[in-house]
Amino acid sequence: MGQRARLVVEKSGEICVAYIQDSAILDENNIKALAEELMTLAESRNKVKILINFEKVEYLSSAVLGKLIALHKKVAEMKGSLKLCGIRDTILEVFRVTKLDKFFDIYDSQQKAMKSFKSFSLFRRG
Repeated sequence: MGQRARLVVEKSGEICVAYIQDSAILDENNIKALAEELMTLAESRNKVKILINFEKVEYLSSAVLGKLIALHKKVAEMKGSLKLCGIRDTILEVFRVTKLDKFFDIYDSQQKAMKSFKSFSLFRRG
């Protein structure tokens, strides 16, 4: 069985938009592979701006939340920013129950998330 891309990354100016390709992120190996791809992206440069698009994701394991927290910490260490978008209501409920909706910057659309990066950078001079 061949490996397929779990993540498609497109650059939009300074922003790396990562589209998750799996509809279900439940298997431990898939979670690990996805986390490794995201960490590589986070470590690619200082002040990295990452937007993770969850539009295709229908199910995800709670283990993914732990990987996202670790990713958030790595991005913060690199003085970057991480935002999430396109999360379905059923999955968003898990973020709410665990209070992670307050921890992460979550947007209902990719367009709103992209705009937030621009307004964010206006305040970060120097």
